[in-house]
Amino acid sequence: MDPDAGIAGQAEQGDERGERPAGPGERIAVALIPTAASGLRRLQERTSLSKTDIANRAITSYDFLDEYLKAGYELIVRDTKTGETQLVRFL
Repeated sequence: MDPDAGIAGQAEQGDERGERPAGPGERIAVALIPTAASGLRRLQERTSLSKTDIANRAITSYDFLDEYLKAGYELIVRDTKTGETQLVRFL
């Protein structure tokens, strides 16, 4: 598995630019738990994105992270003010 190949494929499709795919796309219905529903509302307020755009970004972000984590990479976040880093683990 080559995570870099996934990144290149996303760039070619224009995912980072928010372009929508040609054609009808796949539709799903999802029942959100209360925590996820609250998070969705907060994201809509902060970003002004639609529920569809947020769901699409969430899925593509999770796909990206999962690909790297399964390939043996770690996710580390860094505080730009202090330089402090933390390892992020998904359970």
